[in-house]
Amino acid sequence: MRTGVVRLARALPKMLDPPLQQHSFGGHRPKLAVTCADIPVRYIDLLKQNCNVTVCQGTSRADILRTITGAEGILWLTGDRLDAEALDAAGQQLKVVSTMTSGMDYVDAGEFTKRGIALGHTPKVVNDPVADIAIGLMLAAARRFHEGRLKIATGEWEMRPQWMLGQDVPGSTVGIVGFGGIGQTILKRLKGFDIGRCLYTGRSRKPEADLVGASYVDLATLLRESDFVFIACPLTGETARMFNRETLALMKRSSVLINVARGGIVDQPALVEALREGTIFAAGLDVMTPEPLDTNDPLLSLPNCVVVPHLGTATQQSLLDMFAITANNVLSVLAGGPLMAPYQKG
Repeated sequence: MRTGVVRLARALPKMLDPPLQQHSFGGHRPKLAVTCADIPVRYIDLLKQNCNVTVCQGTSRADILRTITGAEGILWLTGDRLDAEALDAAGQQLKVVSTMTSGMDYVDAGEFTKRGIALGHTPKVVNDPVADIAIGLMLAAARRFHEGRLKIATGEWEMRPQWMLGQDVPGSTVGIVGFGGIGQTILKRLKGFDIGRCLYTGRSRKPEADLVGASYVDLATLLRESDFVFIACPLTGETARMFNRETLALMKRSSVLINVARGGIVDQPALVEALREGTIFAAGLDVMTPEPLDTNDPLLSLPNCVVVPHLGTATQQSLLDMFAITANNVLSVLAGGPLMAPYQKG
């Protein structure tokens, strides 16, 4: 499935220039709105060949709502709340919206169902880049990259055998919270590290996990037994602040927590406390609350916390793949076809 989606994404230039005319709009030029201008101009120009395209030039919600007014299709490229207010601002002619994300915690999917508006997103294509950054954060946190850099900067580099010892990955027990596409891809990456075993937890047991030798356990068991814990589940009412003072206390003092999902899954003050007091060894975070993170946030003062600014999908090819799928979602529906990647609320 993923191979087909990525192949479709990478074919976007060929599909849009000139074969976009193969989409039958009945002589009508659909009105498209793009909610962010930070997209290669050549791709916007391709859309403009067959559609009337308005690109939001500002960054505020008011700018976005003005841009989408009257649109038949929207390429929603920001993490701004996509809700009844936004759909009202667009108008009753709106037929389809596609986000450029896999996670949809900022989207009121019920409003789309109620109004009969098609909703697409970009699943699967994010699996590889997010899994890659998860592994990078695991290694950086376990081997104390950030703390080591601080030691160099402050002239505290010591030359002795037991200085700055980190945690070993080979033979370790890895726990993955959320064994969807990203979680499964993380495990694929870990196979090359000779880990001892993999535990996972989620709403239900996954047949895919049985095929790769991952064991389904409850959250408490996973936290108690894992040396590395990856958060790769969606942010929902059930998972919000799942990692709090009580659950963090279940983890090994030598364990490393990696979050590549959503910041809201972690009670951030509780995590800061756990890292300061040595309840857990270290953390690697690509997501946090809020985003952007305040420059004075206590997370940034912790030597055992590696923080990067939500870079999970920030690669050149990932951007183009995600934009391509977003555009194809919208264009397909406006041409009377199905969504290429429909959002199906789990």
